[in-house]
Amino acid sequence: MRVTVTVNDSPVAADVEDRTLLVHFLRDVAGLTATNVGCDTSSCGACTVLLNGQSVKSCTVLAAQADGSEVVTVEGLAADHGDMHPVQRAFQAEHGLQCGFCTPGMVMASVSLLAENPSPTEGEVRTALEGNLCRCTGYHNIVRAVLAAASERRTS
Repeated sequence: MRVTVTVNDSPVAADVEDRTLLVHFLRDVAGLTATNVGCDTSSCGACTVLLNGQSVKSCTVLAAQADGSEVVTVEGLAADHGDMHPVQRAFQAEHGLQCGFCTPGMVMASVSLLAENPSPTEGEVRTALEGNLCRCTGYHNIVRAVLAAASERRTS
């Protein structure tokens, strides 16, 4: 089937099998490999992207379901002139990553959270990120990064 998805503001069209998952469309067709394939069961969140502005685990969405939609991946967050998104900067500044495997999904879930709730509490951040697993950090610095990004957005 023919699928056309706007990915990071660029149209991507391809003939794909009807069972193709959005995560594989992004990685294999669009060539955007920061969206990771983690568990294939929607448990880990490593594949989290924004689909029409909503945070989704792209291993649970068929590419056909995304036909005609807009997707933003972590590669699409940086400004045209290369400046990182406030959440990306905060993850770097607050050491919110170690191995980096979960980082793209954590960043995208955090961007979605801050779009819905620009001033979350620590508890709200922890609750919002429950669907994204990290085996390295213990989450403390990830939560600090999200709160720092929220603070930066309020002061800028």
